[in-house]
Amino acid sequence: MKKLIQTIQNIFKIEELRKRIGYTFLLLLVYRLGSFVVLPGIDPTQLARLQETSSEGLVGLLNMFSGGAFGNASIFALGVMPYISASIVIQLLGVFVPYFRKLQMEGESGRRKMNQMTRYLTILILCIQGPAYMANLHQQIPASAFLAVNSLGWSNFMFNLVSTIILIGGTMFVMWLGERITDRGIGNGISLIIMVGIIARLPFALVAEAGSKLSNTMGGALLLIIELVLLFFVFIAAIALVQGVRKVPVQYAKRIVGNKQYGGVYQFIPLKINAAGVMPIIFAQALMLFPLIFSQFDATRGLAATFSDYTGFWYNLTFGLLVVIFTYFYTAVTINPTQMAEELKKNGGFIPGVKPGKKTVEYLDAIMSRVTLPGSIFLALIAILPAFAMLLGVNNQFASFYGGTSLLILVGVVLDTLQQIESHLLMRHYDGLMKTGRLTGRSGM
Repeated sequence: MKKLIQTIQNIFKIEELRKRIGYTFLLLLVYRLGSFVVLPGIDPTQLARLQETSSEGLVGLLNMFSGGAFGNASIFALGVMPYISASIVIQLLGVFVPYFRKLQMEGESGRRKMNQMTRYLTILILCIQGPAYMANLHQQIPASAFLAVNSLGWSNFMFNLVSTIILIGGTMFVMWLGERITDRGIGNGISLIIMVGIIARLPFALVAEAGSKLSNTMGGALLLIIELVLLFFVFIAAIALVQGVRKVPVQYAKRIVGNKQYGGVYQFIPLKINAAGVMPIIFAQALMLFPLIFSQFDATRGLAATFSDYTGFWYNLTFGLLVVIFTYFYTAVTINPTQMAEELKKNGGFIPGVKPGKKTVEYLDAIMSRVTLPGSIFLALIAILPAFAMLLGVNNQFASFYGGTSLLILVGVVLDTLQQIESHLLMRHYDGLMKTGRLTGRSGM
């Protein structure tokens, strides 16, 4: 406890870190306040039906990602998921299209071009999701709630057009907030915005679950304690998954100077069990939200209903397979065995028993494939745990914290943020947040 207090004092001694943390909290506060600003022309007192339907199922998950903005018919209702979807498409193009692959290899200039393309694609996706959200809004809330139509005489088309433009602007503003947090705050801007939206729903979910269990006189309190204990163990498992590391020994080549021979020094290449972090599960979740876009069409309504059942077999099977696929994909994007082998060769290092060059690349690739397989399966199991929790009687909102995107985002983003803070402390010769002085996040090797 004393070390924690001393660490907090050290954080506030560093002026740059103090400003970055304050700037981050200020922008996150702006985002949270904006999630309660209802679209102009809608009566906020008549949103009870929308909030009720947005508290469960796949829509409830989308509402949680947006921090409740989806159920509030807010200007930030679409959140950052369109941006995540656009990022998926651009990164896939970087694997299969030579032009985008070339941009990835151009360094900073290529990254800026790809970011600009991601923004344009985000706007295109918003142009599809915005009208779909407005169509859902007309079905969920009474006609008397649309004040602009009833009082000002606007047509439904004009109101939907203006509202869609506002929704697009709201999501682009949230993206801008995320970029500002990344550049001038403590980093991980988009991830922090998603995490804040999730944390905002946790107190309400916990109170609802406690109320439902304590009202049950037949061992309700005991069931609540068991649920909290299980949640703790799942939380520990998520931390282990995010921080798991497999070490490959590396030896530096022997050097002979005059008549003296200096032996090699053994070091390690840390290969993480889940090198992709939480990105595969975010990508998979974003794709699973696509059926909501087509739920308004009769031809695809049955298929959309099948893949919108949060506890259904086909939903969870597809979700789990997507998580495994994206884990391999994102690992291949973030970790390049060829580059690692070249760096080893340049520094005079080698893996004992493995020839430098192509053999080293094949060895590292084989190790990553073996390590990634159990990591991806474990990640997929955690991703579908909320469905099992709901089937066992846990409240829908509280069950989402038993695994899935919510828990892994919380764990991953918190560890990354702590790692950012610790790097500032260590650079200024202060003790870190851990006794060892090193905290492993999900983003670093």
